[in-house]
Amino acid sequence: MLYNLFADNAAFFDLFRSITFRTGGAIVTSLVICFLIAPQMIRWLKAKQKEGQPIREDGPESHFKKIGTPTMGGLMILISVSISTLLWSDLTNIYVWYVLLIMLGYGLIGFTDDYLKLTKRNTKGLSGKVKILGQLFFGTIATIGIMHALPDNLSTQVAPPFFKDVLINLSWFFLPWSLIVIIGASNAVNLTDGLDGLAIVPVAIAAGCFGLIAYLVGRVDYSEYLYLHHVPGTAELAIICGALIGGAMGFLWYNAPPAAIFMGDTGSLAMGGLLGVISVITKHEIVLAVIGGLFVLETVSVIIQVVSFKLTGKRVFAMAPLHHHFEKKGWSESTIVIRFWIIAVILALVGLATLKLR
Repeated sequence: MLYNLFADNAAFFDLFRSITFRTGGAIVTSLVICFLIAPQMIRWLKAKQKEGQPIREDGPESHFKKIGTPTMGGLMILISVSISTLLWSDLTNIYVWYVLLIMLGYGLIGFTDDYLKLTKRNTKGLSGKVKILGQLFFGTIATIGIMHALPDNLSTQVAPPFFKDVLINLSWFFLPWSLIVIIGASNAVNLTDGLDGLAIVPVAIAAGCFGLIAYLVGRVDYSEYLYLHHVPGTAELAIICGALIGGAMGFLWYNAPPAAIFMGDTGSLAMGGLLGVISVITKHEIVLAVIGGLFVLETVSVIIQVVSFKLTGKRVFAMAPLHHHFEKKGWSESTIVIRFWIIAVILALVGLATLKLR
């Protein structure tokens, strides 16, 4: 909004034409908003929820001391990111609206899921089918819009990393491909969100990486230098990524062990979907699997556990997702969280290396 108001005015407002300046503004704004609304929101959610988020009976014993901790903290992130994005972004950029559609649409699905868990006092919430249908609905709208907004030479193409000029044309298969990426990223972050602070830092790291990728891909000079496929308009998405970093850090202040609030599906589904749709727009879907490799590991651990139990009746892990396995093995929660953060940083660096290795 500030861009649209000031970008064409006096020279003093040249700053508002700068994406890096507006990204910095988005980070600070989102962080401040989160800090301002967090205390009242936590008190309000705690008063409404009373017993807090339901705890799995078959989960690690240490989790029972968290009874009474409120959930739906993802609302703090969604509010701060939305306001900051609307304030600092170019609102004529269609990609901004598709990213917001996914974030808020998936946030609504997560909110409904959290609400049902609280009212029914169990850990089931929305059925898996209903959740997937909702994700398909919003994902399909966004993908079709993105396909029309992208340049003709990129609308249905996938760009593998490490190759300079290779594009794979998926034709109409691009729609299911995009849905797999967006929904997969959303649910992968959701599975990772099981310990205090575990998911939010890797999300912020991935947001930082994709903020850089969006900026580079959206700039003709940088994309040519790095042999990246130039996608006009994507640089504006760095502002949303910046807003997510600020909101994530504000949330982490209250989610750090011992957590005063959990993000719930309201936050995890929304943030995973946001990262997924940005990777689709910037043509870096495969790189997302590297940068977000921690989320992939958590998801794969669940798949292996389910398949193994159905085929052999035996479990590979003491408990899935993977972070619960290490809890069962006696690792402390803080040890798991910090080591998983380290893994997230390493994978992010590997993912960013693909930008140059071509």
